[in-house]
Amino acid sequence: MYFLNIIKSHLAEKINEHGGKTIISANDIVNPPNPEFGDLSLPCFALAKEWGLSPQAAAEKIMKLFIDDKFIKGTSVVGPYLNFFLRENLVAAEALNDVNFQGADYGKNNSGSGKKVMVEFSNVNTHKEYHIGHLRNLCLGDAVNRILSANGWTSIPVSYVNDFGIHVAKTLWAYQEYYKYEKLPKNKGYFLGKVYVRACEELEKNEMAKKMVGLIMKKVEMRRGADYKLWVKTRLWSIEQFDKIYTELNIKFKHFFYESEFIEIGKELIGQLVKKGVLKNSEGAVIADLEQHKLGTLVFLRSDGTALYPVSDLPLAVEKFKKYKLDESIYIVDLRQSFYFKQLFKVLELMGQKSRLIHLGYEFVKLPDGMMSSRAGRVITYEDLRDQLHEKALEETKARHNDWTKEKIIDAAGKIAIGAMKFEMVKVGKDSVITFDVHEALRFEGYTSAYLQYTFARINSMLRKSGHDGSYSERDIKELSSRLTDKMEHRLIMKLADYPMAVKEAGEKYDPSRIARSIFDLAQAYNDYYHHVPVLKAEGKVKNARLLLAACVRRTVKNGLELLGIEAMNEM
Repeated sequence: MYFLNIIKSHLAEKINEHGGKTIISANDIVNPPNPEFGDLSLPCFALAKEWGLSPQAAAEKIMKLFIDDKFIKGTSVVGPYLNFFLRENLVAAEALNDVNFQGADYGKNNSGSGKKVMVEFSNVNTHKEYHIGHLRNLCLGDAVNRILSANGWTSIPVSYVNDFGIHVAKTLWAYQEYYKYEKLPKNKGYFLGKVYVRACEELEKNEMAKKMVGLIMKKVEMRRGADYKLWVKTRLWSIEQFDKIYTELNIKFKHFFYESEFIEIGKELIGQLVKKGVLKNSEGAVIADLEQHKLGTLVFLRSDGTALYPVSDLPLAVEKFKKYKLDESIYIVDLRQSFYFKQLFKVLELMGQKSRLIHLGYEFVKLPDGMMSSRAGRVITYEDLRDQLHEKALEETKARHNDWTKEKIIDAAGKIAIGAMKFEMVKVGKDSVITFDVHEALRFEGYTSAYLQYTFARINSMLRKSGHDGSYSERDIKELSSRLTDKMEHRLIMKLADYPMAVKEAGEKYDPSRIARSIFDLAQAYNDYYHHVPVLKAEGKVKNARLLLAACVRRTVKNGLELLGIEAMNEM
């Protein structure tokens, strides 16, 4: 258990013992909004309700419990809050010891030990663009997977690819109508996205073409003929594009599921569920009547026999639990599908599915001048965004390092661009709309990946110049931590101690932004500290203590970036 956890548990235990029952938990003790108020804070509303007092009177009642406490230097009451000031030397020694000896494992815990979770994300469509809306899903899913692993879960990342459906038929129609004899570009998956946009434009004004699209879809579903063969070939173009994107972003999946694998299985399952009364026939269609659960009606098969999404989603859910013996299954799909997943989960429950199912929804990604639309061609594709970011990062890196080789500049610019791409997608909560601005994303100041990467590189450079080797014993750390007496150093140490709390909370809430904010606050506190307190110009053990503190900040920033899937850079 991390030291801050130990302190919080100690405080809660002491208060509950005084009250004669469990009233609060360690999680009720939080960070105050202003460090001037204290290091930790307890809102006393629950105590007030239990004891029939005002919150302020409850706070004043328990103040006296912490006179001469081994962890607490002092307390104060501010309205309904009891604030705690910790003993600086003790906190410094324990926090720096944790970071120094745990290294790459600092922040990790075993809260999910023994449990297995599947994180399903990047559920993209073949034969369409891979755009920045998909990128939010991809980066969120990858970060959630990494964070759950850091919390001790056995986390299994998978992707479910929609390679069937009417969008496929539209693209196949437009390809044969307008591009069949054209020379194919190198990135054929990207090309298919452009074909899909053309298809949507043309179909708006061509009723006969819409009927042709319907015929193509039926032929593909029958799995024979020239249209089916074209589907097989072009499907691979999209899959190759996806693989390239995942490789560029260093995102790995344990398994890929495809809708086409589950359509026929789903139709058989639906027949069984109709016999069992879970589903029913209605005017030629097959539906789930969920009115008694206030979830309306979910259609599985249309009256013409064509399948809708739940036909394959249902057997996929069954297969996932059967194959992997999961405790939880998380579906990362945008918020527009929230009601659908409530319906799907209810049907699975009626089928007898007991394990926990979670829909992790997220808001839109917008352009600075408005919303995106695949059908209207108003999107920034992954490739377009990557190239824009890389070009601007290249300009910035060249300007800063005219002594670097071309290869080194290109490599650094690539890492900065990918870091910006990922960080912008996870730095805010999933319920926040993102307006992706390329210029803002690459700023070296502010809440950006470049700022964090630059902070890491700057500390790295300083430690390299100092000859710091990072080898300390527990006794060394105890001695050096006693030299960290500046108020800014204590605040910085409290930010370090908060990081494991951030990892745990991010895992509990499936929220990477908690980690992004934690390491940003840490980096910001360090940069303020560095500008006001001399490090390399200090002398003797004070200098060594400050170098130790800097090394611990460097390690923690790197650990946090890795959980967000972003590479820390030794030089920038």
